[in-house]
Amino acid sequence: MSRTYKATGINLKTQALGESDKIVTILTREFGLIRAVAPGARKHNSSLGGRSGMFVVNELLIAKGRSLDKITQAQTLKTYPGLAKDLGKLAASQYLAEIVLCEALSEQPQEELYDLFNEHLHRLEMVSSANPSGVLAHLAHGVFHLLALAGLTPQVQICCLSQQPLKPDFTDPNWQVGFSIPAGGTVSLEARERLRKEEQREMRAEGQRGRGAGGQREINNQFPMPNAPYPLSPMPNTQTVVVHRQEIPVISCRLGAMELALLQHLSQPEIMQIDGARDHHWLSVEQTLRQYAQYQLGRPIRSATLIDSYFAANHDATV
Repeated sequence: MSRTYKATGINLKTQALGESDKIVTILTREFGLIRAVAPGARKHNSSLGGRSGMFVVNELLIAKGRSLDKITQAQTLKTYPGLAKDLGKLAASQYLAEIVLCEALSEQPQEELYDLFNEHLHRLEMVSSANPSGVLAHLAHGVFHLLALAGLTPQVQICCLSQQPLKPDFTDPNWQVGFSIPAGGTVSLEARERLRKEEQREMRAEGQRGRGAGGQREINNQFPMPNAPYPLSPMPNTQTVVVHRQEIPVISCRLGAMELALLQHLSQPEIMQIDGARDHHWLSVEQTLRQYAQYQLGRPIRSATLIDSYFAANHDATV
């Protein structure tokens, strides 16, 4: 078996190793996620210095090692210089990279994930720096598409309880819909309230039946017959009825008509422009997706704090 192999990949993460080396985590088309040493990459005149930077796409020749592989050659195919020139774009790119690191598999092709990630980096780079809403919109779009590729998309078109379609009502300024992270998406507040009232009625009815028919059994359980196992076994010819109630979902947050409309449009291939959408609407959508993604991935997205800081400091956004 050959001790070297070729791969095309984009750098997602770097860390120092020793005095002059780097360990680079790379998403490759052919082999998925790999970690390889870039020898001497931290030296001033190293040919691997720039090629081992974040979000650089290289054609690589890699030598296999016992614990870590080693990059022996790298030819740069593409870079995203526009990301490093804007803190918001850079933070959004690192945010998406964290999700990719959670989803990517090793030792098997990851062509779809590789292409999708590069596509969203390109879109972020092309956003005007004077348009903060554009950065948030493309970030949310990228998060939604990455979740969709992993089969983790939240349900935003229908109610998770009633399975009925949800349509934002822009005529009512107080209109809201719930979003439940454990339930997996949007919940009609009216459907949730109906379920809550129905459960209360059933509990009251069960309480009345228990007081009427269960009194003698309660006495028997308190004073069992001698030598009888405790509690008493059900009487012969009786039926046990198991009632499965639909669980009332916990509402993680509430969304207005504009936030729901934006969420529903994120499944489209391109960003849809919706009149009236503002920074705070996109911030709400991003935070909803953030909490959902963190729940599904089982880990925090550390780069999200940079998004909070950037928009709070530069755009007077309350996060």
